Amino acid sequence: MSVTLADLAPGQRGIVSGYAADDAFTQRLMQLGVIEGADVEVVRCAPTGDPIEVRVMGYALSLRRVEAALIHVDQVA
Repeated sequence: MSVTLADLAPGQRGIVSGYAADDAFTQRLMQLGVIEGADVEVVRCAPTGDPIEVRVMGYALSLRRVEAALIHVDQVA
């Protein structure tokens, strides 16, 4: 099932399946290792819900929820 990274709760994982846009921000995400086929896990959310911390390629990355909503993922159980 394809959802966005922003839809995942802490502890849930997904495989990056694409992006909502092809712009400079998307290019920067790809440079950071958020590439199609990469396994991502939501580690935690701030108490206000923004930002969220994700683990990708063995390191932690913090993203705003609106940024995470640009990343399409296939949810993994």
